[in-house]
Amino acid sequence: MKRWPVIPTILVTFAIAAMIGLGLWQLLIRLPEKEAQLAQLAANPAKPAIAFPRFPDDSLLFRKASGFCLSVARIERAGAGNAGYRLIAHCRTGAEGPGMLVQLGTTRDPDAKVAWNGGRVSGWISHAPDARPLIAGLFDHMPRALLLVADAPAPGLAANTRPDIGIVPNNHFAYAFQWFFFAGVAGVIYVLAVRRRIARAGDAR
Repeated sequence: MKRWPVIPTILVTFAIAAMIGLGLWQLLIRLPEKEAQLAQLAANPAKPAIAFPRFPDDSLLFRKASGFCLSVARIERAGAGNAGYRLIAHCRTGAEGPGMLVQLGTTRDPDAKVAWNGGRVSGWISHAPDARPLIAGLFDHMPRALLLVADAPAPGLAANTRPDIGIVPNNHFAYAFQWFFFAGVAGVIYVLAVRRRIARAGDAR
């Protein structure tokens, strides 16, 4: 045992302990938090409609809401999976405030344009497209912007897909398993590497 390197062993032990701690955090804290959030979101569609929120709040996802688009700054296109593309209007809602995003409907035509001048919109709250790189999203915990998914599509567009709680990821059990797996692999690799080093040192004598 004296031939085992002390400092590297301590460092690896701390690293493995940190990985196990992260796994337990995902399993015992983040997973129950996400399950509670999903239960709340599942109940949101049945709640009374509210005014579209001025600022992001993930607890309001799938809640029925309404807003008034005073004027349209621009309309952009974003991917919509099997539905093709969704057209999203950037609305002005007054002299102050962050404005409002409205998902007008979907289309399979990549060149589709829609003439929409705003007005009162009702629908439900969802996440706006996130342009941040995936790696940035892992470290940036700012809430994602919200948009109002219109109940009735704009002329020439197909209706938006109804809200589905299944699109909200719940990967914390998998994350916990990954951290436990990394800890086990790190321990096995380190033990094998040290034993091989000790064996080679013994053969060299």
